[in-house]
Amino acid sequence: MHIRELTKKALLVGAFFVPVFFLPGFLAHAECPAGQNLQWQRVAKVVDGDTLKLADGRSVRLIGVNAPELAGKGRSAEPLAEQAKRALQALVHSSGSEVGLQLGDDAHDHYGRTLAHAFGRDGQNWEAQLIAQGLAWQVAIAPNTRLAACQLRAEQAAQRAMFGVWRATLSAHVQRSGFQPLAARIVAVQRNRGGIWLELEHGAVARIAWRHSKQAWPSDTQLQQGRWLIKGWWRDRAREQGSTQRARWLVDLQHPSMLREWR
Repeated sequence: MHIRELTKKALLVGAFFVPVFFLPGFLAHAECPAGQNLQWQRVAKVVDGDTLKLADGRSVRLIGVNAPELAGKGRSAEPLAEQAKRALQALVHSSGSEVGLQLGDDAHDHYGRTLAHAFGRDGQNWEAQLIAQGLAWQVAIAPNTRLAACQLRAEQAAQRAMFGVWRATLSAHVQRSGFQPLAARIVAVQRNRGGIWLELEHGAVARIAWRHSKQAWPSDTQLQQGRWLIKGWWRDRAREQGSTQRARWLVDLQHPSMLREWR
């Protein structure tokens, strides 16, 4: 099935309001190439907007995407979490409940889940389609960054169109531990043996470890101009270490797509 029909089906099943399929050329941003020798598996269940349960019992966390969290463990669902899950269910249905997996260079996370890119029978990447609909954020965690560039293009297109998650106003303050995109100014850049440290307004810090520093990051001068979109999983160092001598919130950045100009 063509990507245009897939996305239309996803939106209809999810009762989502974004008319992606009416925008000429938009879906080209969701085109991410499949590699050779995909591993085809049957999907037993869609757990949420970025996780599948396979018929063989494995849980698969999709690479390059972070969808809003469903309700659970005493927390309420994040906005668009149910829509993201339904959109992924529609993609699974359109592929005959089969998924082509391309394992990451790092094939498992610390929860034991399989890390993989997911493709439908039409060859289209599911993560990029979710991102293009504004139902998930693009993320890049080394070494699983093969599709980071094309998935970022999908996110930029969704941002320009103000789809889904892009309708909300981003805060300059870290709200809690866990994933949060921040829109903030960088007030200082420092270097030490731990890496490159970006001090943000309101006291949070982003770190680029030296092993990730050889990539195409903005210059120090650029970083201290304007506002930046900083995506990642924030750690509460005061809670972890009991220290009040350093900035409370820390995020580690492993790929330049996680730090870009905010307009």
